Amino acid sequence: MRDLSPTNASILLLDSDTGMRNVLREVLENAGYLVVAAGGLGGAVDRIKEMRPDLLLTRPYINSMPGRIAADFLRSKCPGLPILIVAGFIDDDRVRVQNATDEIHTFPKPFSGDDLLAEVKHVLQIVYQKRSQA
Repeated sequence: MRDLSPTNASILLLDSDTGMRNVLREVLENAGYLVVAAGGLGGAVDRIKEMRPDLLLTRPYINSMPGRIAADFLRSKCPGLPILIVAGFIDDDRVRVQNATDEIHTFPKPFSGDDLLAEVKHVLQIVYQKRSQA
C-alpha cells in the first residue's frame, strides 16, 4: 500500500473563492501536503496536466457550475481521481452512498483545520485501501 503521509500525497485544490482557497491551502500545506490550487476549471485542467494528484478537494459550486460536473470533467482528464467535496450540508444518505461508491466523498461545513486534515487522511486511506485490494 502506498505511503499516505502528507509529504507523499498531492492535492489539487479547486475553489473559486480566493479567501477560502488560501485558508484551505495553508492548512493543508502546513500539514505537509503538496497543494496545487486553481480558482477555476481551466486552471485545474492545466494543473492536472502538470501532475497526477492523489485527491481533488473542491466545493459544491465552482463559478456557478455544479462541483460534481466539474469533478467529472476533471476525472475525464485524470481517470480515477478521488474527490472530496466540502459542502454546507448533505441531506440524503443515498447521495452519500453513491458518491462513496464513485470515490466522491462529501464533508460537511463548518469544520476546523484539524477536522479537514482528518477527513483528507481518511479519504486517502479509503481510496488506497480499495485500490490495493483490486
